[in-house]
Amino acid sequence: MVEAAVTETAFKSEPRFEGLDYHALNAMLNLYGPDGKIQFDADKRAAREYFLQHVNQNTVFFHSLKEKLDYLVDKQYYEPAVLEQYSFEFISSLHDHAFEKKFRFETFLGAFKYYTSYTLKTFDGKRYLERFEDRVVMTALGLADGDEALATQLVDEIISGRFQPATPTFLNTGKAQRGELVSCFLLRIEDNMESIARGINSALQLSKRGGGVALLLSNIRESGAPIKQIENQSSGIIPVMKLLEDSFSYANQLGARQGAGAVYLSAHHPDILRFLDTKRENADEKIRIKTLSLGVVVPDITFELAKNGEDMYLFSPYDVERVYGVPFGDISVTDKYREMVDDPRIKKTKINAREFFQTLAEIQFESGYPYIMFEDTVNRANPIKGRINMSNLCSEILQVNTPTTYNEDLSYAEIGKDISCNLGSMNIALAMDGGDLGRTVDTAIRALTAVSNQSHISSVRSIEDGNDRSHAIGLGQMNLHGYLAREHVHYGSEEGLDFTNIYFYTVLFHALRASNKLAIERGTAFEGFADSTYASGEFFDKYTEQEWVPQTERVRELFAGHQIPTQDDWRELKASVQAHGIYNQNLQAVPPTGSISYINNSTSSIHPIASKIEIRKEGKLGRVYYPAPFMTNENLEYYQDAYEIGYEKVIDTYAAATQHVDQGLSLTLFFKDTATTRDINRAQIYAWKKGIKTIYYIRLRQMALEGTDMTECVSCML
Repeated sequence: MVEAAVTETAFKSEPRFEGLDYHALNAMLNLYGPDGKIQFDADKRAAREYFLQHVNQNTVFFHSLKEKLDYLVDKQYYEPAVLEQYSFEFISSLHDHAFEKKFRFETFLGAFKYYTSYTLKTFDGKRYLERFEDRVVMTALGLADGDEALATQLVDEIISGRFQPATPTFLNTGKAQRGELVSCFLLRIEDNMESIARGINSALQLSKRGGGVALLLSNIRESGAPIKQIENQSSGIIPVMKLLEDSFSYANQLGARQGAGAVYLSAHHPDILRFLDTKRENADEKIRIKTLSLGVVVPDITFELAKNGEDMYLFSPYDVERVYGVPFGDISVTDKYREMVDDPRIKKTKINAREFFQTLAEIQFESGYPYIMFEDTVNRANPIKGRINMSNLCSEILQVNTPTTYNEDLSYAEIGKDISCNLGSMNIALAMDGGDLGRTVDTAIRALTAVSNQSHISSVRSIEDGNDRSHAIGLGQMNLHGYLAREHVHYGSEEGLDFTNIYFYTVLFHALRASNKLAIERGTAFEGFADSTYASGEFFDKYTEQEWVPQTERVRELFAGHQIPTQDDWRELKASVQAHGIYNQNLQAVPPTGSISYINNSTSSIHPIASKIEIRKEGKLGRVYYPAPFMTNENLEYYQDAYEIGYEKVIDTYAAATQHVDQGLSLTLFFKDTATTRDINRAQIYAWKKGIKTIYYIRLRQMALEGTDMTECVSCML
């Protein structure tokens, strides 16, 4: 399928396309045409031929919608309870409504990714049982939970591309044989064998359901710490990491999504250097961690010590918990640092702070890891009572957790609060084109709230209870670079930063208003609302006490027709929130948006493109090429890639957005192949000073492969 404007006759008039299959046509995207231009039309032809040569021939045919639904329910492909909430007449009209939109995949990779990774297939995996519209309708019916108006709104928002549920939600909703709708989970582990064992079991249970799992290791005593007062008994965190890595490799969601895990550790944990060494290229196999992702929690004091050329002390979690009565991860290292240094009851070691940051950069240079969470920045911005001490597999989830304790028989003594990531993202370009950001945000918030409400993971009670108590969600964004380039605005420019600021400002207002409406409708707010800065009104001060408007003429033009919230709008919303609360403890988080970006024809998340023509390796098909959304041969200058743009403009863009996002944004930093560890250190410091909350991956541009014809290869030249 291709854009309606591109006709079969037009394609047949191009002899260079004749006799080529869809894979060969897609490859032409990476070769200049006879006129010296990028062959975007070849990729559109590839998308069309993919349907003609493959999809249509391998799709099960049904004579009617009723025959199809009866078959899918009878053969246990669809969950009957979803369909039973609606009349057949409504379901039929909703299908007609979806197909009337005449959806077309914009790129070959978008179509290929959908049919490879999302659509319902026969149990042998050989034939397709859904078109894109079918998956959209089933997702809408499942999330709307019997609400016909919401189901219709969801179809409109998803089929238009304005809102895209995250992969687990879009993949699983309505299917009888499925995993959970949740993207990922965060678990804390305490300093006892019961909690460690439960953590490993929970990782297995959650991984088999398809979610990535992050675990906090900061509370576990270090290697050589005493056990029952006997010195040098603890093995530290490395064996726990090994057990977790094996767990994730073993458990996956019916083979649909491989298990994936991350572990976070405080920079002031005594095992921190051994933790980092697990990712060295020459690490001993006894400690080497191959598939587990690493994250380091860095407080402000660490930067201050490095700035002053001081040593940094590492504190025994066993002693800290014994002295303060709370786990190490729940202590503000910055606030308690000097006190802990002076306390003889707390065992401590020291390393050089600057050398620590040098080591951090070295490991990132070699492996891309670890992620970094700037602990104090995160907690200063946290509107919820409690402490945030970790993030997730993609470093955008930032929520408060509490510990779980166990009895001797391993039953629960007190169930703590762990975290679920209920995600979906808006396409910035199409949402702006839609002309009503409030409508799109409201529908998206309701869809994500449905994911939370419909998730019941009883095998991990701390996850289930945490989700039920918080109703936390994470509305994300994607296609920022695509939108700016289409509108002839350079990424990271004055106009680009101005747009990012006002866009996220506006989305925040609508997200809070939507959650406030849910609280009014349902007569309840999230647990802990009364202790939040929403309830006190402090959260709203920066919006009621100053005016937020576009600073550039170009951004004023882009927002023409959109209502930008005024100070009076904020005052009215503040009063309603204080009176009725909000339903969702957390509202926004910007994930990296991998696969959903391709099917939605978006640039990933809000970072710049990595390449004008992206090269992906897709299983047996091999190399597949993806053009940056909205790119033409006439607007190439606005598609500088992330390596050319430089980390400062990327960080500036994220900083403009971060101030309006209650959780985090998945920030990847890109460096040219000439970069050094000193450059990475500079970027870390710049990010910290700009108020960035987390850093995801570090990416270094690889040298072009030898033998590549640089005069012909688009992705190499541009």
